[in-house]
Amino acid sequence: METQSIIMMVLIGSIAGWLAGLIMGKGMGFIVNVLIGIAGAFVGSYLFDLIGFSVGRGLIGIIMTATAGAVVLLFIASLLRKLQ
Repeated sequence: METQSIIMMVLIGSIAGWLAGLIMGKGMGFIVNVLIGIAGAFVGSYLFDLIGFSVGRGLIGIIMTATAGAVVLLFIASLLRKLQ
């Protein structure tokens, strides 16, 4: 993987994680939010493909997809925290 790809993934992940934290009203810290945002990009892409939904192409579409996936992951993480 190229250095530029890694930087873009971290940048998009940080934006998506930050937005997901705002949407959910809670965050788990910057580093965890970035990691959730990066993982959210994969989850959002998978879920949107599964239901046949698309938010468009380009940077905004990628950020929206990653944010949706990060929101799903934050929701699951909040459920798991309540079980502890």
